[in-house]
Amino acid sequence: MILGEHIFLGYLPVLIVVTISLVVGIVILILNKLLSQKPLEITPSKYDTYECGVPYQGNARQQFSVRYYLVGIIFLLFDVEVVFLYPWSMIYKQVVQQDLFIVLEMFVFMFMLFGAYLYLRFRGALDWD
Repeated sequence: MILGEHIFLGYLPVLIVVTISLVVGIVILILNKLLSQKPLEITPSKYDTYECGVPYQGNARQQFSVRYYLVGIIFLLFDVEVVFLYPWSMIYKQVVQQDLFIVLEMFVFMFMLFGAYLYLRFRGALDWD
């Protein structure tokens, strides 16, 4: 056996998945092209802005408050941090019997998370007014 042969053997499942994905994607695009209906007439309303059945009002370039983006970023940060709690909760019972250090680590993590929340609350970062 040549040295390089067994290295690429591990990538065979990846190659199979990529090939199947490409074939399915191309087949779907071809079927869509063959089976789709062409519009009988093209009207100007086809190119008009449409959002959930409500006609648009005003200018699309309106300014938003910086607070809107700040709350979004804070939500994203806390959401990602809370996602880290899920794997910990899944292995909690098995690991706590072996080692209590994981409990201490999680309490430190939760304390930091709660401290960050309190800091943001007292600084007024979560107030909308």
